[in-house]
Amino acid sequence: MSSRTYRVVVRGVLDGLDDDRRAWLRAHAAEHDLFASAFTEEGSTTYDSTLTAFSHRVVVRVDAGPGEEAEACTAGELSALQWLEDAGVGFRRLRSTATCTDDVVVRRR
Repeated sequence: MSSRTYRVVVRGVLDGLDDDRRAWLRAHAAEHDLFASAFTEEGSTTYDSTLTAFSHRVVVRVDAGPGEEAEACTAGELSALQWLEDAGVGFRRLRSTATCTDDVVVRRR
């Protein structure tokens, strides 16, 4: 069975942050700046100094077939949840979008 590559963006709201988590996030904010983000297989999480919302970008590969986009979104959300758990950060209102890079047409001049 062939596989398909998706770029998944997971967004959510940071929640339940205590003073220690806020200090940790602010200390690591430069590593999680939007300009440092990229779609990678490990995932790249961004947030700003207000510590309200976050975005997680990840590349996932899924088997081609029915429901592949939903499967890609689930894999992306699991990647984001892993980062949030590792960072000890709470969240709410998780939502995701997926774009299949195999379907993107690049027009060259």
